[in-house]
This record gives sequence, structure tokens and C-alpha cells, in this order.
Amino acid sequence: MNCQVMNTSSPSPSSSSSSRNPIPNSPLLLRRTVCYSLSHKTDRCSGVQIGGCHKTLHLPRNCCVARWSDAKRPLRYPPQASLVASESKGVSSIPIVGEEKIGVLLLNLGGPETLDDVQPFLFNLFADPDIIRLPRLFRFLQKPLAQFISVLRAPKSKEGYASIGGGSPLRKITDAQAEELRKSLWAKNVPAKVYVGMRYWHPFTEEAIEQIKKDGITKLVVLPLYPQFSISTSGSSLRLLESIFREDEYLVNMEHTVIPSWYQREGYIKSMADLTEKELQTFDNPEKVVIFFSAHGVPLAYVEEAGDPYKAEMEECVDLIMEELEKRKITNPYTLAYQSRVGPVEWLKPYTDETIIDLGRKGVKSLLAVPISFVSEHIETLEEIDVEYKELALKSGIEKWGRVPALGCEQTFISDLADAVIESLPYVGAMAVSNLEARQVSHIGGLFFLGIHGLIVAKVSCQ
Repeated sequence: MNCQVMNTSSPSPSSSSSSRNPIPNSPLLLRRTVCYSLSHKTDRCSGVQIGGCHKTLHLPRNCCVARWSDAKRPLRYPPQASLVASESKGVSSIPIVGEEKIGVLLLNLGGPETLDDVQPFLFNLFADPDIIRLPRLFRFLQKPLAQFISVLRAPKSKEGYASIGGGSPLRKITDAQAEELRKSLWAKNVPAKVYVGMRYWHPFTEEAIEQIKKDGITKLVVLPLYPQFSISTSGSSLRLLESIFREDEYLVNMEHTVIPSWYQREGYIKSMADLTEKELQTFDNPEKVVIFFSAHGVPLAYVEEAGDPYKAEMEECVDLIMEELEKRKITNPYTLAYQSRVGPVEWLKPYTDETIIDLGRKGVKSLLAVPISFVSEHIETLEEIDVEYKELALKSGIEKWGRVPALGCEQTFISDLADAVIESLPYVGAMAVSNLEARQVSHIGGLFFLGIHGLIVAKVSCQ
């Protein structure tokens, strides 16, 4: 199989890292992934030391990225060869073939729509090996463990969902985003159908795929609704999708491409900056507000051992938003923390709750929460941030609290997603493989051809 790697120039890691493990000359020799060295950014809060502000190396905004690290073990996942990652060109150069049937598959988490859905939703969540990673010898315990945890956690989770109306609004919002994306694509002369596939609740990814087949789609763009890539979010959905494709002759021969992450895109960054700037103006003294980016956390081992690029992408995303705000003369202090940890293992730090307490101790009086990893309102914004973290902030001495809304159907954001889809179309099927190749070719030295786990990631243009 020919693996096409386009524009693979990447910034060099720090010299200290290079001396321990030199960068291979070819991306095809890379065995491990993620994280270029990060340098701590000098915080800008006068008199207040804020942890979690990091500076990542900025990558070219239209590139194929080969990532590496000193992780002890390479990724061990089933073959990903039958899905294709995309690089892009400018929108104006895209030819649209009238006879083709274009589809866009939006991937998202899913959420219980009623209180009765909560326990089975939690079971689906914890039965995913990308959420709870068990050693190979104990994988037979995955479903029994998921059943135990889901039953144990269901009562508390039901209380949370009851407090926001009895169920998650995620499906309704994602359906609305899909419709707005469809309208935007048609307005840009791309008559595409848009489908929604949820990982853990209806409409499941399998349901969306069946509809795609019934509609006779010939070109498919797969777009996870997670700005930053993680093996536990986009990676899990794409791994499921790969297994579906691998066993279906129609799908494996259908032209398709994947946009694995899009946190660098100009429209996304601008939309986040717009919403943040608007919310800052609701404070009496906007310039004194600390901007508090809260991202969904992942276990630390995902980053340090499994090579998840999530932390590096999240930190770069925050920097890009702050750079956009600085262009508007907004130079507020800011920090990044990670929420929603569960279980006894260590997760990415700093933790959101601990950071809020620490900021209160250091005299911060005004805090603006920005849910950085969420594009839709759901339990973690409406209950965890709006209720739990707000209450914690007020108890910690923070007097003024605000929260930036999730992007939802914000038009600049939706239009930019449409542009991302259009930009990916020239590469639909460009690296497609036959069913035989998909079954025969798994990985070379731990490198998967698609790179949806961060090994080779083809970025859609952010210009």
C-alpha cells in the first residue's frame, strides 16, 4: 500500500528531547507519538500566579503532522488503514462533480434523552475500551465492570440530568448543527446530506451508516465534533467506524476522508474569541477578569503512555484563542484546567476544581469560564460548570462568575465547518484502499496509515 504523506515538515522538538531520542528522518519510521516539549508561558496576572498556562510550538496551519515522544510503549490498536485522513486546498479551487452523492457524517458522544436512558447510556460509555483501558488479560471483564459502574453511578447521574430538564440536550443541538451545516454547504454549492452518528446513544453510528448506505452516498466526509483529537473521543468513534468499514464491502470501497481535528481553524478560533469577548463585557471591570478555560480531562496515561495528542492540541488551541483576543487589545490573564475526572487514577492536571479553589485563595474576584472542548451544551456545561463549579467558585471567594456559551449553531463556526468539509473533498478517496489491503495491512512498527490516533494527522487548512 502506498502511504501518501503531504507536506510533512514539522517543527523540531527541544534540544534536550532530541538528544535522548533523535527524530527519525522519515515519518514512516516513527514508532511513538505526541507532545513536542512545552515551555511554560509567563503568566500575565499581576500579582497572581496562575498554573496551567503553557506555550506550545505553533505548527503550520496546512500541514501533515508527524508527532513523537519518549513514551515507553507504542500505540496498540486494531488497523486503521481503511479510513483516510485529509489535507486540503483553498475553498475556491474545489471542483464539485454533479453526479456524486456527497455525505457528511458528524460524530459525537451522545447522551441520555430521558432518565430511564441514563443507566444504559453509562453502560455503553464504560464498556468502551477507549474509556476504560484494561490490560489484555482482563479485557473479558470489560462488560461486567461497565455494568457494575453504570449501576453504581446511575443514581447520581440521574440527579444531574434531572436538574437540567430530565435529559441531555446534546442530540437536539447536534441535529440542529447538522441542519445548519447542510444549509451552509448548499449555499456554497455543495449539495450534501449531513448525518449524525453518536457513540453511546441514539442515533448510534451504526444507524447513521445504514442510512448513508440506503441513500447511496458515494463520497463521505467524516467530521468528529471534537475540536481537539483524543483517543477517548474522536479516536474511539473513528476506531468503531473503521471496524464497521472493514467488514462492509460497500463502505470499504466508498470514497471517504476523515477530518481528525480542527482546533486550529480560523473560523473556530474567531468564534470562540467572539463569544469570550462578548461575555467579558458583562462584567463591571472586564480587564480584571481571569479567563478560565475548562477542558474535559483524560487519564494522564493516555498522554504519557498511549501517545494521545489531546493535551498538546488543547494547549495550542488556548494559545490561539488568546492570540486572537490580543489582536483585539484583550490581554486578560488566563489559565487552563481539566474537569470531569472519575476513578482513582491520575488525570491531566491542573484539575478544574482545585484550580478554582487556588484562584480564590490568591485573590481572584472575577472569573469567566470557557468550556473549551465542548461545541454543544450538555451535562458538563449545564450542571458541572454552571452549578457545581460556580458554587465552588463563590465559596472560594470569587465574587463575579460568568460562563461563555458553547458554540452551538453560531454562524461563523458553522460556515467554517462547511469550508472544512469542502476543502477536504479533493482528497476523498485519494488514499483509499481495497478491502483486501485493509485486512492485510495493519501497521508498520506501530505506525498506522490514517493517524487518527495522532501519528500522522493531516490538518485541514486554517488559513
